[in-house]
Amino acid sequence: MPGAVIVGTQWGDEGKGRVTDYLAKESSMCVRYQGGHNAGHTLVVDGEVFKLQLVPSGILYPWVVPVIGNGVVVDPAVLIDEVDMLEGKGVDTRLLRLSGNAHLIMPYHQELDRMTERYLGKNKLGTTKRGIGPAYADKALRVGIRVQDLLDPKIFREKLDLALREKNGVLAKVYNRLPIDAKELAERYLAMVPRLAPMIDDTVHLVHEALDAQQWVLFEGAQATYLDLDHGTYPYVTSSNPIAGGVCTGAGVGPLAIQRVVGLVKAYQTRVGSGPFPTELLEGDAVGDMLVERGREFGTNTGRRRRTGWLDLVMLKHAVRLNTCTELALTKLDILSPLSELQVCVAYEGDDGTRYDHVPYHQSVLHKVKPVYETLPGWGVEIEKVGRLEDLPPCARDYVRFVEDFVGVHVSIVGVGPARDQTIVLPRAA
Repeated sequence: MPGAVIVGTQWGDEGKGRVTDYLAKESSMCVRYQGGHNAGHTLVVDGEVFKLQLVPSGILYPWVVPVIGNGVVVDPAVLIDEVDMLEGKGVDTRLLRLSGNAHLIMPYHQELDRMTERYLGKNKLGTTKRGIGPAYADKALRVGIRVQDLLDPKIFREKLDLALREKNGVLAKVYNRLPIDAKELAERYLAMVPRLAPMIDDTVHLVHEALDAQQWVLFEGAQATYLDLDHGTYPYVTSSNPIAGGVCTGAGVGPLAIQRVVGLVKAYQTRVGSGPFPTELLEGDAVGDMLVERGREFGTNTGRRRRTGWLDLVMLKHAVRLNTCTELALTKLDILSPLSELQVCVAYEGDDGTRYDHVPYHQSVLHKVKPVYETLPGWGVEIEKVGRLEDLPPCARDYVRFVEDFVGVHVSIVGVGPARDQTIVLPRAA
């Protein structure tokens, strides 16, 4: 069946939004399968900037049905604000569909997120404090409130009262915070139902109808492989499964529905928040600061400065394995243009001298490894107007091929700027 997945292979911020937007034009449906509004996608279309948090990138094509799947956690106020923003820019959102099985982010989730980070002190995880983790925790504890509960005020209030019985106790007795008023909160959320109700649907059924009709369905994740709850740099991870396998649970499809897995990789490395980063260039490093400035490496939602570093092919090769990537999309190649030399990590060295050609599973080892670099020549000219592979400078083409050869997967797309038309499509070699 014609399903395609867009998945980040690093720590997010690889440019998934613009590549999803580019590929969505060939699809009938674009499905967000996990995460919340803690990760954003920035799209640039005809000079207009769209910053999306929950709405799938396919929203910008009038024939694409954008779907928020059951694996997403949703702050309904944020969703409504995003719809209003899009409508204000002339985008028709009437096709947007929201899974009735998606879980709601509640104000107590956000309060608990803030309090937990504060109490962790220097050991904080670097969350966005938007309630994502506590909402997923409640889902696992089976005390979460789902989108469909909003359609029955009696059930919604019963579930809210049950949740607040425990949450208010924790907020008051552990964190010395005022309790949350159930009546006021219920009224606030139920007041949003007239806006939300037309979107709420059985999205699993919709997705399978499209697949059964042999229509391409594009599955879009948030965050990336090394923020995956199971396979990322735990505990400095998100609270869901961004890897390609997360599509199965987050959208309700089986693995045989997926034909194409496009791994997104930035031409260098970034991450937001705490956690290991073997190739990191510390703040104040001239190259690292240049990457921040040229790449505009600040969080779409949070505005936080991203940590930057050289491309880590050890991590990329492992991500390709975890996601069974069928191809790669290499983004932001243009950001490297001023550099005369480029470093690429091809292995790690442990503090005991052990060489690692793969990502070590033990966190104590990963935190201490040093990158083993290979030096490649830079190209020294701007490439943002290049539209064909053969028009790229030879050293830029060599960089792309080096990545492709190292991980053993075809690079099918190269991004040389943020706009739709700054995309080079690479055919497979004969």
